[in-house]
Amino acid sequence: MNQSLTPRIAFLLTLPPLLWAGNAIVGRLAVGAVPPVALNMARWALAFVLLYPLGKAALSDWGALKARWRYLSLLGLLGMGSYNALQYLALHTSTPLNVTLIAASSPVWMLGIGALVYGVRPRAQDVAGAVLSLLGVALVIARGQPARLLDLHFVPGDLLMLLAILSWAAYSWLLAKPPANMQGAQRPAWDWAGFLLVQTSFGLVWCGASAGLEAVIAQPEWHWTPWVPAILLYVAVGPSLIAYRCWGLGVATVGPAVAGFFGNLTPVFAAMLSAAMLGDAPQWFHMAAFGLIVAGILVSSRR
Repeated sequence: MNQSLTPRIAFLLTLPPLLWAGNAIVGRLAVGAVPPVALNMARWALAFVLLYPLGKAALSDWGALKARWRYLSLLGLLGMGSYNALQYLALHTSTPLNVTLIAASSPVWMLGIGALVYGVRPRAQDVAGAVLSLLGVALVIARGQPARLLDLHFVPGDLLMLLAILSWAAYSWLLAKPPANMQGAQRPAWDWAGFLLVQTSFGLVWCGASAGLEAVIAQPEWHWTPWVPAILLYVAVGPSLIAYRCWGLGVATVGPAVAGFFGNLTPVFAAMLSAAMLGDAPQWFHMAAFGLIVAGILVSSRR
């Protein structure tokens, strides 16, 4: 049974949106310097290197890996191989704010997948929380002027980001509702580093295949600048290792439906980070949107 939302879990679920907002901005900065799918491959390859000393024991447990390879392959495909690659591709034709705003629709997809696949019917407070959170997102889109919503335009990258967030919603439910051999006494004795390393290992297979396909079809080129190593280090550590660890803990504690509402903080953080990089102070509507999103979180987490 899912537990109540505590300040500690709220902090753990707030950190990933902040890091993912930075990931969207960094991903946009990488356009023209690093091919998008190759960036995803490099991100997880570096994350693997950093994780290996902490979780290498899990990779030697061949029996456990063989018995669970289908589940682990699916986690690797959805969480590492698809979501981030689609996001980086989306950033070639979309903006960081649009990308994070589409990602903020995750509560809707979380609730939908939970109802259709797992038979988890959304509660009234889940729906109310989703409405409050999406109102906050709309406020950021409109920059405090509702009439601007009529002029909103979507591009191909927005569709790619929609596919990405569907992948992320499915990944989150797989974490929350694992098969029997990943529950209780049947679960291997993997700590967080070992489990994330195993996911990354399977994910790298998908990342490598898609990066190879990109190289053959698009024949993209790397353009090394002083920013590229910093970009690679950030995407490997912040939105990968730290964010995935915190997200996994949060989802396991309160469930993907409640955790999904925290994703709505991403566009607010993205707007604030973009404003900070441009030298502009956050506006009143950023604060108001933050309040609406937090209200949605509080309403949805009530028991």
